[in-house]
Amino acid sequence: MADEPSSESIPSLPAPRPPGDDQPGAEAGDERRWSVPSLLVLGVAAVVLISAVVYHLGTVFLSVAPSNPVSQRHAATVNEHVLPEFEQNWQLFAPNPLQDDIAVEARVQTLDADGHRVESPWINLTAHDIAAIRDNPAPSHIDQNLLRRAWDYYTAWHSQQDESSTGFGGPLAVEYLKRIALQRIGRSYDGRRIIQIQFRSSTTPLTGPSWTGAPATATPGYRQLPWWPANDEDYQNLGMPS
Repeated sequence: MADEPSSESIPSLPAPRPPGDDQPGAEAGDERRWSVPSLLVLGVAAVVLISAVVYHLGTVFLSVAPSNPVSQRHAATVNEHVLPEFEQNWQLFAPNPLQDDIAVEARVQTLDADGHRVESPWINLTAHDIAAIRDNPAPSHIDQNLLRRAWDYYTAWHSQQDESSTGFGGPLAVEYLKRIALQRIGRSYDGRRIIQIQFRSSTTPLTGPSWTGAPATATPGYRQLPWWPANDEDYQNLGMPS
């Protein structure tokens, strides 16, 4: 009979190790933890993000909420943040939606070589905006809202009878509307220096579909404003050379 191997000649197997204990450098009680600077950065980022969201939602809410002491006191701050990118306009769902096609036109007065005043033809500023919007899959809010809102702001603060200001927003509305047009037309027209500018609106009632029996579109009605001076201060505020 062959001799049986002695117990001393059989190699012993190592005892099984618990899961995860075979990883290099792993020790009992070792856990991954965020460092203090990382936690501070994450905390500051969270506070900034939450504050920005609260500020944005708050200003948008104040812009659409009924007039109140808070919205009146902070109107300038609210408008600066909301307009024009985040403007909320509910006229589509209003009881009296817009039923007129309104175009804003401007003309300028210049001086010729002999010092005589020369008036330009009417320039349809709204038509320029529509041309920039049409066939554009992502039209600019400036082309859609800047001129339209400036005209709405002017009419809200001026009497239609004599174009007199009805409140503190009147002078601002004049400067706002005037500088929008001057920025588009430029410092001169037809090579001559612009000294005055005038606006008018062309309002045409919208006609319904033919099957409704709605009357044909009436002749446009015009609202013509007085002449306003165009001076060096206007162009300096626009960042244009005088």
